[in-house]
Amino acid sequence: MIRTLMAAAALLSLAASPTLAAPCKDAKGKFTKCPPAPAAPATGTRCKDAKGKFAKCGTPGAKPIVTTKK
Repeated sequence: MIRTLMAAAALLSLAASPTLAAPCKDAKGKFTKCPPAPAAPATGTRCKDAKGKFAKCGTPGAKPIVTTKK
């Protein structure tokens, strides 16, 4: 039983390998340079009230602040 499970796991890992490498191959099957990953989207906007404390955006007097992720 254990041998069957191990064999099935080995076959699945071999079958998954070509699909992972496919995006970095051209139409003829030759390896090419992978395109760069897209930039991460900016984090959600946060708002502060007049006193400088965080508040829900949309409440009266709340102003959005700029947050950047480095």
